[in-house]
Order: sequence, then C-alpha cells, then structure tokens
Amino acid sequence: MATSAARFAHRSEADLADLFDFFKVDWRYEPQSFPIVWDQDGNVVESFTPDFYLPQFDLYVEVTTAAPRFRTRKNRKVRLLRASYPKLRVKLFSKDDVEHVLGKFSPA
Repeated sequence: MATSAARFAHRSEADLADLFDFFKVDWRYEPQSFPIVWDQDGNVVESFTPDFYLPQFDLYVEVTTAAPRFRTRKNRKVRLLRASYPKLRVKLFSKDDVEHVLGKFSPA
C-alpha cells in the first residue's frame, strides 16, 4: 500500500490519500500518463496523468479543486481519456466531492 508520504499537487489529494490509507485501500499516486491527443504524424501532443490508481478496484481517480466554471479543461481531458481508452475506468472528483467524503468518513 502506498503511504501519504508522496508529494501531492494539492491538499485535497493528500486528504484523499489519508482516507485511502485509513480504509486500507491500496493506491498509487500518478502512476501512469496516457496520451490523449496526437498530431497528424501520430506524435503525442497531450497526455493525461490521473492522480490515483486503485488496483483493487482497477480504477483511476482524478481530483479537481477548480471552481465548477473552471472544470472544463479537466472534464475535457477525462472525456478524451475515456474515448481513447474505453476499457479504462476513471472517476473525476471535485473538491466538493472530496470534502463530502471526508466529512462523512474521515477518521479524524
């Protein structure tokens, strides 16, 4: 199981990792990048790296802390990821989603 010693881009990611640890959910932080946009020659011009991978659920989790009106870019990346890798399971959590889960289930 990964530990919360990883360096996170945002506090919401660290909080979610702590929750995974508390419930003994195995996780990996940013374990893989996926090409999502290619140019005409087939060169990768954009990739997406989900925040977490949960092996026991075969699920990628992305956390966004942006205000709802600014989530367009993240939603676009998730849509492109799903279109390019249809068998890949990915869930997008907003900051509100993370705070809701932490409020309900946080060990602290």
